[in-house]
Parts: sequence; structure tokens; C-alpha cells
Amino acid sequence: MPTDVILIAAVTVDGFIARHSREVTAWSKDLHLFKKQTIGFPVIMGSNTYETLHHQLDGRDMIVVHRDDAPESVLSKLSAERCFIIGGGKTYSRFAPFLTHLYITPHPFVFGAGVRLFTDPIAELSLRFETMIAVDETAGVYQYQYKVQK
Repeated sequence: MPTDVILIAAVTVDGFIARHSREVTAWSKDLHLFKKQTIGFPVIMGSNTYETLHHQLDGRDMIVVHRDDAPESVLSKLSAERCFIIGGGKTYSRFAPFLTHLYITPHPFVFGAGVRLFTDPIAELSLRFETMIAVDETAGVYQYQYKVQK
């Protein structure tokens, strides 16, 4: 099982990751950073997220989970030191108890409705800020990295 289980997400300032479950996140400005951070590591996603991808994510083992897949079982099969949970909202919710870090990139959009970061209720997470990375300083977009306090 990986030491680090990292949720990575682009979100709107009102907490949405998409307008609907089949949306391609073309509005995200952090795709270059996403690639840099996830290359060489397994990425875990739900089937809706997988279907929105237009290509394979080169250099990463892509693991598609379904409703019946137990998160602990999925993680226990991985030998990598870290893995990334890349969406969507239901998958983020299901893997929440196992998260060690959150890499969140708020974007200057308000959707008002859509798919929330966590679509199902989760236990409260206490986070400690670790660092901030500039994604697009002109647009005021930064990635915030947090460690989950256990």
C-alpha cells in the first residue's frame, strides 16, 4: 500500500470539480502541473472520469474503480510509494479515509451547481498547509498542498 495517497483536483472557488459528470475539464489551467506531479505514479479514477479522458495518461498506471471496488483492496495491490486519486467526486469521497495529502488548485470560476469535490458525506479532515505552487500567476491560480492530520 502506498505511503502517500494524494487527492489532486482543480476546483472552482465554489467547490465544484465539474459542471456535470461527463464534463472534460478544459477550463483547468493546471494540466501541466498535474502531469509533472503524477508521471511515474499510479492514478486512480472512477469510470466517469476515465470516460472523459480523450487519451491514455502516458507514464502512469491508470486504475479505473467501480462502485463495487473496495478502496482498501485497490490500494493494497499497489507497490508504488505514492498514488494519486484524480476523480471524480464519488471516488474522492470513497478514498477520503485513506488520504494523506490534498493538492487543490482553486480556479477563478463559479459554477453554482455541478459535481462537488466530495459528492458523498465524509468524515471531517484536519489539514496542515505544506506549500503553494504558482500555476498561472497572471490569473491568480495556485496549487495548495495540504497534509491530512491523522
